[in-house]
Amino acid sequence: MTVSLTEMKSYLRVDFKDDDTLIRRYILAAEDLCLDILRTNDRNVLRTDKNARIAIMYAVAYFYEHREEADYKALTISLRALLFGSRKEEF
Repeated sequence: MTVSLTEMKSYLRVDFKDDDTLIRRYILAAEDLCLDILRTNDRNVLRTDKNARIAIMYAVAYFYEHREEADYKALTISLRALLFGSRKEEF
């Protein structure tokens, strides 16, 4: 994972263990979403891209805070804006 569970919980201001599994899954889902937006399958890009970590953290926070009424189109548009400079023209 590009972002550790401890780092993500700190970002979310979560200080209990009840949601650890959920947050781990959100991190993986956010990484996959960012890879799709970047149009790559290379997970190393997430470690080297200057905006990838914040995009992942933003996505996880969005997933966590909007569990019931998430607007994935709005999330994707925001992530595209964050990652636009690193996005490949095609897969």
